[in-house]
Amino acid sequence: MDYLRSVTQSVLGSPQPGHQPTGAETVERLIDRVQSSTLLEDRRDGCRALKAMSRKYRVLVGAHGMDTLTQVLETDRSDHEIVNYSLETLVNITSPEEYPEEMEDEGTTPAGHASVVGEQFTEIFTKRQENIELLVNLLDEFDFKVRYPAVKLLTNLLKNRPKDLQEVILIIPSGVSKLMDLLSDSREVIRNDTLLLLTQLTKSNTNLQKIVAFENGYDHMFEIIEGEGYSDGGVVVEDCLILMLNLLRNNPSNQTFFKEGSYIQQLTSFFSLPLDSRDGWSAQKVTNIHYMLQLVQTLVAPQNPAQVVTSCQKVMNQCGLLQALTGLLMASGVPVDILTDTITTVSDMIRGSQPNQEFFASMMAPSSPPRPAIVVLLMSMVNEKQPFILRCAVLYCFQCFLYRNQTGQAQIIQTLLPQTADGANSVTAGQLLCSGLFSLDPVSNWFAAVALSHSLVDNATQKENMLRVQLATSVGSAAVSLLQQCTSILQARSKVLTRFGILMLLSTWLAHCPLAVQTFLAIPTAVPYLTTHVSANEHDELEMVCQGLCAFLLGLCVQFNDGSGSNFSRESLKQLVSDRIGAENFGDKLSNISRTEVYSKAAKSPQLAAKQPSDLVFDHEFCRLFKSLEVSCVRAVTPQLMVGNTAEVCPAEVTKYKDIIRDQDAEITRLRDLLRDIQREIEEVRSDKEQLSSKVQQLHDENTVLKAQQGIAVKSTASSVEANIVENQKESSGESIEELAQQVALLQQQLAEVTHARDYYYYEVYKKEAELTSL
Repeated sequence: MDYLRSVTQSVLGSPQPGHQPTGAETVERLIDRVQSSTLLEDRRDGCRALKAMSRKYRVLVGAHGMDTLTQVLETDRSDHEIVNYSLETLVNITSPEEYPEEMEDEGTTPAGHASVVGEQFTEIFTKRQENIELLVNLLDEFDFKVRYPAVKLLTNLLKNRPKDLQEVILIIPSGVSKLMDLLSDSREVIRNDTLLLLTQLTKSNTNLQKIVAFENGYDHMFEIIEGEGYSDGGVVVEDCLILMLNLLRNNPSNQTFFKEGSYIQQLTSFFSLPLDSRDGWSAQKVTNIHYMLQLVQTLVAPQNPAQVVTSCQKVMNQCGLLQALTGLLMASGVPVDILTDTITTVSDMIRGSQPNQEFFASMMAPSSPPRPAIVVLLMSMVNEKQPFILRCAVLYCFQCFLYRNQTGQAQIIQTLLPQTADGANSVTAGQLLCSGLFSLDPVSNWFAAVALSHSLVDNATQKENMLRVQLATSVGSAAVSLLQQCTSILQARSKVLTRFGILMLLSTWLAHCPLAVQTFLAIPTAVPYLTTHVSANEHDELEMVCQGLCAFLLGLCVQFNDGSGSNFSRESLKQLVSDRIGAENFGDKLSNISRTEVYSKAAKSPQLAAKQPSDLVFDHEFCRLFKSLEVSCVRAVTPQLMVGNTAEVCPAEVTKYKDIIRDQDAEITRLRDLLRDIQREIEEVRSDKEQLSSKVQQLHDENTVLKAQQGIAVKSTASSVEANIVENQKESSGESIEELAQQVALLQQQLAEVTHARDYYYYEVYKKEAELTSL
């Protein structure tokens, strides 16, 4: 307070005795002095005083002095000191933070509303595009007193009004380039604050993300990360990684550029440092590794375009990044959070990539005796003492290993079949999955059942092979099949999580496998158990889901029943459903599955989103299977459920719909033929264009020869002829292609509309015919 009083007195003089000016009067006089003084020194003193008052009297200074301060930046740019005062004042009044010295009197902002005031002043400042251009141009000044507050002011503006600033900076000539140049500033404080600025700038803006990436953004950040010591670096490494995540997440163009620019190879160095340090892991190192793993995941996330994922997976294997991460996965002393993230990252790196899956299958853990990495991971998954998130990550890794990997599926099923004497002495993946399936821990049951189901996904051969698996439940007892044992567990266990896992396993097993269906139906208690549970009147949400799973399994027994068994035929099962459950009730129980929120969450992503055991219900692959077979199961068991109303239907109405469908089919055929002709014409025009381009090149070569032989006169004539030919040919071919492309777009739209109408009429006809059948 004494400093503030001394500053204002030095600028405005001592107040008259008995009159103490208010804050508003002082601010007004200072602004007037900055506006009217002809001497630069007086204006500088006024700006210095305003800066001193801008925290306590933020609203007054901003409301009355913003235009004046902006004018100073334009007129007195050559004086770095007054520019510094003006910029610092603008930083204070636009800050989203609250200052301790801010007061609630004299019209200033109430405590706690600082962010609102900062946003309001930001809105006023950014209404004029010239103000932002002025700030960006000030970045050219090397003086720390100008460049640093300009960076801070831009950061404040971006925090308060990000979209407005992004739109303006996007159209400022060389705006992003000037910001990127600051990353090369030798003064770390400017470089570090620029990283924060660019992070704010690139949030949710694909265009700016692309520009930053193509302005050598990756090179700058990798250079900084290397200089800071990779994972051992400080918070600056974290800021670089967050910025790179901004550039890559949900941006296929930048992901492709990252791969083609050989930046994936540079990621290997981050994990090539000694990770088994006896000194432990600092909190910052854990954070840095965490963000680097996120960066790798972003490149191979299942949500990315398949082409991008495949190419990145290939490069990661070739450059040794996959090997480095599997080494980290098997290292000792790694924190649980990092180990979990590493397992998830490796999972995405091998998902659907046969070479990467083969490499992972060959990895051996440094144990005694050495064991396959898959076996060691499964040990953690079926161990109820391990952290839950770690067990979820291992399950996801196992799923990714088997994804579109029939060789891996066969290897897992083989470990369930009788072993040789040498193999019987070693722990196998099959033994671990069976131990988890028969454990008293419901979570282990769910994990093991889901893991086993992924060994059968889209693989009819392994479904039949697993029917051969025999188990000895106790010493001296006869062996039972794995299918029969699963059915016994389903009937004996009361824990709903166990039943969820077993029912999903059985559904995956029986789908598209008539032999498995007949084997299941041969179990005397199987069908009675399902019909009893489906017909029960339950109101608990989880029990209703369990009823839906039982209904789905029963529907699969009908749909994939080839009638080769002597137990239940398709017709007898349908009659049983009608008598014991009821057609409408069966459909309602089945539809309960897709209505739940847990189903919607599981169907969105293959990665488990569970935070606790109670979140475990559905598996992503099961959701995919259920979605593809739900309607066909309903039709196979109760086709009348597709009828909404059994009122009397006129056959003439059905005939009318059939005529409409016939017309729509004819129209679709005509449009498709026309589209094919136009596409062929486009190809012909393109071919002609290539021929014309070749001819132009030939004329150009001939012109070169003529120049040498006949001199400048001929040169002028030939050049004009060539230019006319090129121009005419370009115009004609360009217009043809553009016109044809417009026709193609129009035809595609018409085709979509007609197809939609046809599908609607197909549904109407089906409904009417079903109604007629039921009468």
